[in-house]
Amino acid sequence: MTKYVEETFGVTGMSCAACAGRVEKILNRQPGVIRAAVNFAACTVVIRYDPQAESSGQLREVVQQAGYDLIPMISDRSAAELEAAQSEHYRKLKRRTAWAVLLSLPIFLIGMFGMKWPYVDWIMWILSTPVVCWLGRGFFVNAWKQLRHRTATMDTLVALSTGIAYLLSLFNLFFPEFWISRGIHPHVYFEAASVIIAFILLGRTLEERAKGNTSSAIKKLMGLQPQTVILVRSDGTSTEIPVQQIRTGDVISVRPGEKIAVDGTVVHGSTYVDESMLSGEPVAVRKEKDSRVFAGTINQKGHIRFRAEKVGGDTLLAQIIRMVQHAQGSKAPVQKLTDKIAAVFVPVIIGIALLALILWMMLDAEHGITHGILALVTVLIIACPCALGLATPTAMMVGIGKGAENGILIKDAESLETAR
Repeated sequence: MTKYVEETFGVTGMSCAACAGRVEKILNRQPGVIRAAVNFAACTVVIRYDPQAESSGQLREVVQQAGYDLIPMISDRSAAELEAAQSEHYRKLKRRTAWAVLLSLPIFLIGMFGMKWPYVDWIMWILSTPVVCWLGRGFFVNAWKQLRHRTATMDTLVALSTGIAYLLSLFNLFFPEFWISRGIHPHVYFEAASVIIAFILLGRTLEERAKGNTSSAIKKLMGLQPQTVILVRSDGTSTEIPVQQIRTGDVISVRPGEKIAVDGTVVHGSTYVDESMLSGEPVAVRKEKDSRVFAGTINQKGHIRFRAEKVGGDTLLAQIIRMVQHAQGSKAPVQKLTDKIAAVFVPVIIGIALLALILWMMLDAEHGITHGILALVTVLIIACPCALGLATPTAMMVGIGKGAENGILIKDAESLETAR
């Protein structure tokens, strides 16, 4: 009988719901994968696969070829690495957004009130160039990566719209005679290109902030376990060690007010323990010799020693954390519809934008090219599936996380949707 493995991986490099859909589609195509579900809000993927047909290394290689990466969540260190990478990405994004807004604001004000100033087009070009070519370069780099893999994401839409607006403006700035000789006044759209990038970056920053906040419940649960413990050796001496070094059979000393680090059985002393984080019961429970104690609970009055029985990922607290993570990573039925839409969204939008350009050129012989390019840029800009792809998983993560904080464990997103 085939034994399947289910693992959770961190996913880096995703910028929109279409990216999440692409990673999921790539993984589900692999012969040994039974099911892969990407959570865009959590930047994770849960993969159920046959280890005899597929290895985690092969899966990572396939995802890397598509321009993303998988981080195996095999330890606290892996989770910390993913969190550190996301934090660094958020800090860089905030800096880029701040600079984009600072540079775009004068361009916007000039576009509103200073269009009759001398050399105004040149001033807007100078201000917009660092926004498009430096601060917005990530959109173009990601769009090129996706183009090489014959796919498209939200970055493709942003790169196309701002790139076309900027290059057309540059052409009109340096070669205005081309349009003037045809009786058309050349317009520049530097303002549109830079302001769009500033707004998209601002939206991405708010998204990253929302995604970061959704994991606060997991962090609070993880914070219930102390970082160090007092180990009692066989000769009666005590020493302080990191919680990761505890082994089954070790005797741990717990003083009044301290948290219990792992699951075990009391071997000496008696006390009252606050187990409200497990049971929701506010009244402390008496513990004496041979009583069970659990990780994350708080020793209140007495001094006890207990023998460690379940450590690391085997503790009840660790199982609760895994259950909450699994529930947060699961997909509600409504999200399946969202994923289907996101998968075809970008190609459809590019098609609509090109159709708008062609129709303007056919129906308006005099100014069709100008209006057509404006229509194309507008359609590409306003189309964004990110709210679609982020809203549901974020709501699910917040709901399940808040439940966990209050002692309510929700099995999965489908249960939450059914409960309404």
